[in-house]
Parts: sequence; structure tokens; C-alpha cells
Amino acid sequence: MKLDTPFKLYANCVTVKGFNRSTICDLQRNDVRTIPNDLYDILTNHEGKTINDIKNQYHNEFDDIIDEYFQFLYDNEFIFFTKQTSIFPPLSLKWSDPAIINNSIIDIDKNSSYDVLKVLKQLDDLHCRHLEIRNFDVARVDVLENIFDYLKENESSIQSVEILLPFFKDVEKWIDSAKHKFLRVSFIRVFNCPFNQNIMPSGNTKAYIMYTKQHYESELCCGKISQNFFAANMKAFTESVNHNSCLNKKLSIDKNGNIKNCPSMQKGFGSVNDTQLKDIVTDKDFTKVWSITKDQILVCKDCEFRHICTDCRAYKENPTDEFSKPLKCGYSPYTNEWEDWSINPLKKEAITYYKLQADTEKP
Repeated sequence: MKLDTPFKLYANCVTVKGFNRSTICDLQRNDVRTIPNDLYDILTNHEGKTINDIKNQYHNEFDDIIDEYFQFLYDNEFIFFTKQTSIFPPLSLKWSDPAIINNSIIDIDKNSSYDVLKVLKQLDDLHCRHLEIRNFDVARVDVLENIFDYLKENESSIQSVEILLPFFKDVEKWIDSAKHKFLRVSFIRVFNCPFNQNIMPSGNTKAYIMYTKQHYESELCCGKISQNFFAANMKAFTESVNHNSCLNKKLSIDKNGNIKNCPSMQKGFGSVNDTQLKDIVTDKDFTKVWSITKDQILVCKDCEFRHICTDCRAYKENPTDEFSKPLKCGYSPYTNEWEDWSINPLKKEAITYYKLQADTEKP
């Protein structure tokens, strides 16, 4: 290390301060490290200074700790040394997307009767790029095949498709026979399986296939917060800083054909049978949730992981407060510990309100 040369954080390494500790998020390498808040303060208040200058700032009382901090930063390639600090500006955290709607969820079950292809055509008009199809109860392969045919035959704006469907007797044969239609399918999750198996993309298909014993019986499965869902990349991070990390530019259709921000949310904005999607996306009541950021949400705003985490406005600890913490989050930034959210006695009233008992009782 160079003790007498000013240091700079690499622009792609962004710090986030939490209640007890902070994080460095490397948005280029999708890496996240927790750091003490003291180190966050040094990086925030003294970037561009030399290590010796910083030691003098603290009257040389913490030289060993400061050395340890900077050795950690240097070894993990979070910082570099330069005398020309002014030519390395900070990373812009602005976010933009030209699409009116860039992602959508479509739910179907055995009783769904709305015209899915009509919805797809309207999503194309809104320049939607990502589609998630959640098939509950009984495998509606007829609907799925109609969607595959539509995407194959039309110049759709949809670039990637994720599919959730239940296990049925010949599901593996069906997937194998339909592979040639998976031109835009990136992920297929088959639930309620008697086995667990992951199949990597191969041949001409880019679809990752997961067979899992887990249960996804309805839209109640939505909204779980987990470290497994953390995303430390440029797009996800900057979107979280400026918008809601789940609902921004999202439009969904529930299993009954109701237009919603998310199928799990209670409020609807009409039915696809008699309402045009283009009319809904200009409704301020529909788009207002797009701008609820983690910095506004109770507890989340104190969390060091807030800008790499997902969010949920459908299931909240306080159902009447739009800025309440996601109900299905078991992490506390005040203890830095994870717990099973479903057995927390403080969440019991909200769990009952949302009728989530069946969801929480299954593995």
C-alpha cells in the first residue's frame, strides 16, 4: 500500500450505510462485503486523502485499525492509489428505461378465462421486455403453447420469459417436446415435484429448468425476502436507489383477469376484458407505488442490504401503512440476524390478515 498517495474507491464500488454496519457493493463483480460503520465514515469523509493524512486526522490513536481497514480494501481491489483523484468522478446512480412497462406477471389457473394473447399484444404496445407466467393448480399447457406460438410468430418486444407450473405426470416429456418453442424462455420452475433437479441450458434452448419439491399454490407465495435474491449489479442497484425494486414499471394480470401492480396486491384497476392496459399505465394511482424506495420504508431504510434487496408492497407488517416493512422479511438491521419470519409473534396479526397460514405451513 502507498501511505502517502491519495486513495480512491473504484467507481463501481458503492457504499451503503446501515444501522449497525455498512456494505461495499461491487456492482461490476456482483460482490457484497459488510464493513464497520467506522470504515464507511472514513470512505465517505476522507476519500481522496492519503492514509497518513487520515491517521493524523485521528491523532494516530487508531493506526493499527486504519492499517487493517485499508489492507482489506486494497486486497479486495476496492481502492486504488493516485495523485490525480479529480479525473475519477463518482459513478452516476441515475436510472432510466425507455419502456413504458418493462416487466409483467401473468397468473393463470384452471378457471382463468381471459384472453392471454390479447394481453400479450397490449404488452408489446407498451414495449414490455420480460414476462413471468405463473401457472397454478393445474398445468395449463394449452395456454403456454399458445404463448410460445405467439412469441415465435410475432416480432414481440418480449425478450425473456419465466414460467412457473405444477408437476404433472408427463411434464418432463412435455418440456422436451416443446423445447424447440423455447426461443425466449429463460427459466422454467416446476413445483410440487417428487424430486429436486436442476437442468442447465443445452442445445438450442437457453432455458434453465428447475424441478423442486417446494409448493407454490397461489399468489400467496409472492413477496419473500431472502439473501438468495440479493442482486449487486448496476441495473438493480440504481433502480433500487430511485424506484421500487419490485414494482417499478411492472403491470400484472391476476388469475381472474384483473389488472394490478402485482397479482398479490388487493387493489385492482379493472379487468382486461373491458379495460385497455395503455389507459391504466397513465393512472397516477397505478404508478405511485413505482417510486416507493427502500430509503422510505420502515426498517428497510436502516438496512445495509437495502439497495441489493427485493421489496414487497403486497404483504406488509402493517397492512394499512404503505411504507411498512415487507412482512416476509426475517432480517433485522438492528441485530444483524436472520430469523424465520413466519413464526415471529409480532407478525401474527398481519399473517392472519393476509390469510397466509397455508403458505407458511408448507416447506
